[in-house]
Amino acid sequence: MNREPSYRYWAFQLAGWGVFFLINISLAFITDTLSENLFLRLVFFIEMGILFSHLMRETIVKSAILLKSLQRQIITFLILTGVFSLFIAFLQTPFEQNCGLLSEGRKASAFHTLFFGNFIISLPLLFIWNCIYFTYHYVMKSQRQQLDTLHLEKLVKDLELKTIKAHINPHFIFNALNSIRALVDEDPKRARTAITELSNILRSSLNAQKAETVSFKDELKIVKDYLALENMRFEDRLHVEYYVNDKILDKPVPPMMLQTLVENAIKHGISKNVKGGVVRIISDVNDGSHELKIQNTGHLNGGVNAQGFGLSSTQDRLSLLYGDKAKFEIKQLDPTIVEVRILMPIVD
Repeated sequence: MNREPSYRYWAFQLAGWGVFFLINISLAFITDTLSENLFLRLVFFIEMGILFSHLMRETIVKSAILLKSLQRQIITFLILTGVFSLFIAFLQTPFEQNCGLLSEGRKASAFHTLFFGNFIISLPLLFIWNCIYFTYHYVMKSQRQQLDTLHLEKLVKDLELKTIKAHINPHFIFNALNSIRALVDEDPKRARTAITELSNILRSSLNAQKAETVSFKDELKIVKDYLALENMRFEDRLHVEYYVNDKILDKPVPPMMLQTLVENAIKHGISKNVKGGVVRIISDVNDGSHELKIQNTGHLNGGVNAQGFGLSSTQDRLSLLYGDKAKFEIKQLDPTIVEVRILMPIVD
């Protein structure tokens, strides 16, 4: 069990017993009962209090009592309070008798009467001391557990994000390689151009893996390389439109997120339509949030387009990075256009 810092412990220890000393001296002064004998008895009692409360603390630490169940802690707490109160009374009583420090009214009292009186005085003080000590450590333990829980949650979040990334990049690479393969025989020149585009995309995606977010400008560059590659496959069947607010370009977004959504739009929208269609990328500021829309020709019928890995991974990443501050929705905007809409907090 970790102890509290020694300087803090001794500061509390001396302050607590010091306050008890000042209270008793003040009361004696107010009631006009302050005397040399009372002062000496009080000093001796404070010394015993500091000594035995410290020994009690050493017993608690070495026995690892604070690591036991709450029921055992309470039982041990009561036993320690009683035992160490007896120790103080056992030393204090003969000291007061032998040194002549008893008041006139107590000099004729028997040993057991004096002993019991000193025990009754020590018991509530050590009880309060133990209450403070156990409460302090209970609060500190709860705070450490909360910090450990937060740290563990962060580790889990980081692991989940890395796992999602590990799925996204191979998913994109395989689709891109299939696009290039379709061009190799029919148009080698275009295939070479496509390989160059893919190289640019892979270089950007590898750099993106090093951070949890990238600027929207860098993300948009990856998407443009990807769409240039896909345009070689679809030719006139693919039309791309950009509506981007320049104020958004430097704002951070999850890496490869936009590319994944655009890939999803082409795979489940454009490629399913014989005549092809349009992909629109709209990025703007909406009520202090970054609003990102990807619109594509297609039909939303609750199939893969609504439940594919690209969309589910995007939802997971937004949740992990922004919690309930981000929103994600997909809908049939009109009879021919499907829209994915994302709202993210703008982080400088």
